[in-house]
Amino acid sequence: MKRILWGIIAIFILIVVSSGLFIVSETEQVVITQFGKPVGEPIVNAGIKFKVPLIQRAIFFEKRWLEWDGYPNQIPTRDKKYIMVDTYARWRIADPLRFYETVQNEVSAQSRLDDILDGEARNAIANVDIIEIVRNTNRELELTVDLEDFEQGEIPDIAVGRSVIQSRILEKASAIVQDYGIELVDLRIKRLLYIDEVLRKVYDRMISERQRIAEKLRSEGRGSSAEINGEMEKELQLISSEAYRVAQEKIGAADAEATAIYAEAYNRDPEFYQFSRSLEAYQLMIDSLTTLVLQTDSEFLQYLESASGK
Repeated sequence: MKRILWGIIAIFILIVVSSGLFIVSETEQVVITQFGKPVGEPIVNAGIKFKVPLIQRAIFFEKRWLEWDGYPNQIPTRDKKYIMVDTYARWRIADPLRFYETVQNEVSAQSRLDDILDGEARNAIANVDIIEIVRNTNRELELTVDLEDFEQGEIPDIAVGRSVIQSRILEKASAIVQDYGIELVDLRIKRLLYIDEVLRKVYDRMISERQRIAEKLRSEGRGSSAEINGEMEKELQLISSEAYRVAQEKIGAADAEATAIYAEAYNRDPEFYQFSRSLEAYQLMIDSLTTLVLQTDSEFLQYLESASGK
């Protein structure tokens, strides 16, 4: 009976002792609470730790950097341009004791960061023009070839720039979140976008500008085409004129040679020449359906009679 009792006591002591031991990893930090109130300093070093069993409770917090990703918010700029701003930041629990006393857990901390970071971003953006959010410096813009001949609107000088605005938001928000045991390491504007109504107008303007550029290029193309066609027509006329001149020279030379041949043939036998020319003339005038009526004193009839031996 005593052995059973001592066994029960030993098991009870083992359970109590084991409930008082806990392990803290390299990525964790712990706040010990007693009856709901924190006691002692936070545990930030890794290893096996001990707390009073059944009375004290170990609350674990993340030691690594955490992500905060805000919701896109519609914010008006100083020049009355409504834009959607999407931001993100990185934070960590720098003072776990103060963190527990103020926000208690990461869910509440994320909600508190939503209010702080979104509010500071709204205040910072509302005090500058939209160009300050879009650009960082006054670096000269490089225009594409198809835009260099078009009139461009004057780009205002950048007095602040996006990087400075982000730094201002981070600085002001960091001063606030320190009261909650939180440290901010970085904040960035992830995306800027016009609201739908303005975005449609921007797209329409971009389309109109591109159409204007396309029409200018088409006009230049038509001008170049007309110039090329004109040069081609001019060259074609020169070639045709030269060909016609050469052809006429050759025809004239051939006619002169033919005339000389005819004259030589006539001088050799005038009667045969006249007969040959008459035959050529009648060959052109008479076909198989032609009825020829000749007078008795016709030269052609005389040639026919002499050729037949009558």
